[in-house]
Amino acid sequence: MSVVKTLFSLQGKNILITGGSGHIAKTVARAFYSCGANLILIDQNEDALREAKDDLLKAGTDEQHIYISRVDLENGSEVSRFLQEINDGYSTLDVLINAAAFVGSRDLDGWAVPFLEQSVDTWRRCLEVNLTAPFTLIQGVFHLMNNAKSPSIINVSSIYGQVGPDMSLYHGTDMGNPAAYGASKAGLAQLTRWLCTSLPSKFRVNTITPGGVERGQDIHFKARYCEKTTTGRMAKEEDLVGTFMLLASDAGSYITGQDIAIDGGWTAK
Repeated sequence: MSVVKTLFSLQGKNILITGGSGHIAKTVARAFYSCGANLILIDQNEDALREAKDDLLKAGTDEQHIYISRVDLENGSEVSRFLQEINDGYSTLDVLINAAAFVGSRDLDGWAVPFLEQSVDTWRRCLEVNLTAPFTLIQGVFHLMNNAKSPSIINVSSIYGQVGPDMSLYHGTDMGNPAAYGASKAGLAQLTRWLCTSLPSKFRVNTITPGGVERGQDIHFKARYCEKTTTGRMAKEEDLVGTFMLLASDAGSYITGQDIAIDGGWTAK
């Protein structure tokens, strides 16, 4: 048992998570924090980021193990400022998790609409956050990660980066599935493979691909979605934690270049 605990240990590891106030990021951060990791959380929503930090501190661990910074990943100057900040403040970075995502909203112009109405400007915004920002961050923290013994990069994609959408799921709802989202997530998974074969051999680079996560979606969408899984349900954030723990720790030391779907069997059907 002690060998297993050592393999999965995150004690003292410096871990940067983008989209730090998001549902998945908060759940994963809570697990990492409970295992002794030092967290760096960034997000464009400063209030939500502070709430996420306060929630973590309820565990009673010292505040010095959580660093937060407001960063708009669409804004190149803000990303550059953060990278300077992090390189000045840290000597090593063990894990980078690119969990931030541009998911848009129903009222965003040219987003959740039929293909011919989708906006090129919104397409560019999506790719900036979902693909360009991870590329820029990985470049910007490379030297910090190269100082770590076994650096791990985890990119968070989507099943729509692996397969095309079933548009029938959205009939009768105000939900949609824009082309930019799937294209950006597929690009992120390919970036994983490129980095795996190009970075120094001690780097591990993997993609985690969640399926749909239950968050009070339209009941008709949810019913149709669940029929397409083999588990008969949508995911919970907690379903993803184990794989993040594996890839962030030494337990996953021989796993690299992979795109791991956690989708309840969606992509198997």
